[in-house]
Amino acid sequence: MAWLGAAVAAASAVPAALPAGTATAATDNDTIVQLFEWPWASVASECTNVLGPKGYGAVQVSPPASSASLPDKGHPWWEVYQPNSYALNSRMGNREEFQNMVATCHAAGVKVYADAVLNHMTGQDGGGTGYDGTSFPDKYDYPNLYTKDDFHQPPCTVNNYTDAHNVQFCELEGLADLKTESDGVRTKLAGYLNDLESLGVDGFRLDAAKHIPVDDIAAIEGKLGKPAFIYQEVSAGGSGDAVQPNQYEPTGSLLEFRFGRGLKSAFQGSIAGLSDFGSGMEPSDKAVSFVDNHDTQRDGSTLSYKDGQQYVLANIFALGWNYGTPKVMSSYTFNGHDDSPPAGSDGKVSPVKCGSGWECEHQKRPIANMVGFHNAVRGTDVANWWSNGNNQIAFSRGAKGFVAINNEGGTLAQTLQTGLPAGTYCDVIHGDLGNGGCTGPTVTVGPDGKAQLSVNASDAVAIHAGAKVS
Repeated sequence: MAWLGAAVAAASAVPAALPAGTATAATDNDTIVQLFEWPWASVASECTNVLGPKGYGAVQVSPPASSASLPDKGHPWWEVYQPNSYALNSRMGNREEFQNMVATCHAAGVKVYADAVLNHMTGQDGGGTGYDGTSFPDKYDYPNLYTKDDFHQPPCTVNNYTDAHNVQFCELEGLADLKTESDGVRTKLAGYLNDLESLGVDGFRLDAAKHIPVDDIAAIEGKLGKPAFIYQEVSAGGSGDAVQPNQYEPTGSLLEFRFGRGLKSAFQGSIAGLSDFGSGMEPSDKAVSFVDNHDTQRDGSTLSYKDGQQYVLANIFALGWNYGTPKVMSSYTFNGHDDSPPAGSDGKVSPVKCGSGWECEHQKRPIANMVGFHNAVRGTDVANWWSNGNNQIAFSRGAKGFVAINNEGGTLAQTLQTGLPAGTYCDVIHGDLGNGGCTGPTVTVGPDGKAQLSVNASDAVAIHAGAKVS
């Protein structure tokens, strides 16, 4: 594969390696949306028509490398997490389509973060064929890329999270575990990431980072040609776990799993205790916060679109709160854990049509408009916290925004301090601002900063300085 040789050569030719931990923080509009397994052409269209106009700062796309094609298993979603090569020819599209998508998203003001699988290759003992059309004879043999010596041998199984060596040198769910301590393997992995950067990719989600020693990640980052926003999948386990998220702070941000789990517990119990939410988690400037992702919506550890309005309220809180870099999930409809996204018989993902197999949670007005709220209140602290002691809460973000959430069956009727200057504001949960007016209800704030609110059951109200009605 000549393209790989060129990418590896480019990585080797970097004049001065970047020091570990040079991953940059997201700037400007920073909300990430995970368009899970969306084809590249649909991502490009979404950047132009929705993401840019609504203020999303970045899109997380699924792993762009070729992966094992598994028609006998119904092309499960997790195919894309079993790379067979680093050719950009996947079930979501080819290299040209990917490059066009990145350019289109950039033109809309949206960064592109690629999900990167560095820990392993496939789990196919008898080999198989990838979406790039090439065959591999065994899960430890990828012609012109890796041989058995590039994997941890003899193989063992990850089954003891109190043992760091077991977690990081054994096979996760039977996937061939790359020897990331090898400089040759590191160079090939960095070559893949540098190839993506050459097409304009701005950052990476590091899949299964918990299963890669942090020194290995630092060494791979040191071979990158330019800084990138890096956030790592290191789930927080029990106190006895040998590998903990904070160990990976030097190499980038962390996906904060406790955020989504905590929101599920609160919204299915009492949200009155959310006044200090985020305490005890990763530092805010190191955290990527989310209500759910593709794994947690399937294992039930967080809320998901299947939870209806409660899920919407949790997203309103997450985008209104002052913790982490928020990430919004956009998924497809599924019934079974392994269900494929809408696709043809060849596994190639079908163009996205919201409402026809695609959930498109990120387009829902309350969620999409809270992205604008988040952008408008950045840099402010939470103030004017109020709760009824159960499932009705409200808070302001400095003098720039105010949110009230009613997670109960009755109406929230209160006069509350919003912290905002006097005026009339568009309730962005129910309306859009345009031509100085609001397509939905408005909230009037008096000279004392207070507003008389009436929030329906299982509903919310949000106003911000950028949505003042003239």
